[in-house]
Amino acid sequence: MSAPVLLTGAGGFVGGAVLERLLGAGFEVRALVRGPETATRVGCAGAQPVIGDILDGDDLVTAMRGCELVFHVAGLNKMCLPDPAPLMRTNVDGSVSVVRAAARAGVRRIVYTSSAATLDSAPEPGRPDGGPHRFLSEYARSKYEAERQVLELAPRLGVELVCLNPASVQGPGRTTGTARWLIRYANGRLHWLVDAPVSLVDIVDCAEAHLLAATRGEPLHPYVISGSTQRISEMVHTLGTVAGRTYPLRFLPAGPAVAAASVAGFGFRAAGRRAPVCREMLRTLAHGHAYDGAPAARELGFTYTPLEETLRRALAWYIENGHVRAGAAAA
Repeated sequence: MSAPVLLTGAGGFVGGAVLERLLGAGFEVRALVRGPETATRVGCAGAQPVIGDILDGDDLVTAMRGCELVFHVAGLNKMCLPDPAPLMRTNVDGSVSVVRAAARAGVRRIVYTSSAATLDSAPEPGRPDGGPHRFLSEYARSKYEAERQVLELAPRLGVELVCLNPASVQGPGRTTGTARWLIRYANGRLHWLVDAPVSLVDIVDCAEAHLLAATRGEPLHPYVISGSTQRISEMVHTLGTVAGRTYPLRFLPAGPAVAAASVAGFGFRAAGRRAPVCREMLRTLAHGHAYDGAPAARELGFTYTPLEETLRRALAWYIENGHVRAGAAAA
């Protein structure tokens, strides 16, 4: 492709992997970043940094000018926030802003990173589809609303939008979310969890799906990117096998675990602080999820990395970067 492409979120976990894959494929990449530190990092990687904000339409139009393709990966993925408003601003308002700016700048196609968490929402009991929905977390609410709005807006503005819905993305570089439990287990410091099915996708596979969606993806057709589904008890055992260390965990019933997290989260919120564990986090974990990513792999043309290989690479990165104590995994 001769025209440059714009990437938002290049400083994040998924965005950084997409940046690496695009550069490896020979794309000329402009990376929209918010500060000089990230600008330096993406510049050293080989992209052209552009300082701007996804909430500023003029910034976006300037960054997109001359581009036919935009990868909108930027988003906020956090739970237990004292105030969920930043989730709505970044994930909903920011995504709408990107679509509107793309139309103004003459961009032909957007590859949009949503989340498989949008699939977990459901109408309230007794309400038909389209009625009020229940959400496991404010993050899921924000991604659901963002996806709904951009899928409606893009065709009205004449922009092709391909939607990717990744499951929990894991691999080297991930230290938040589910990865926190993996790191604690590898360090021998995880003693309890709740058990439920969980779907994961390797960061390499997620980045590859983004690249393929640019040319093979059908507009307005969501692609669920999910490689492996295991129960949490099976997953930590797999990690222990890879690490050379397994030890028993206590798996708590979902109800008491969620109740305890609710009390802890309330205390942190009352103090105006972000809780390390809260009701929405444990409720999401206890609910579990099992997504089918096979159709997306078939239609886009890639294969998923086996879970054991993902965990092996992640563990090596944890050790190399000091997140897991050297020797702890084999202790």
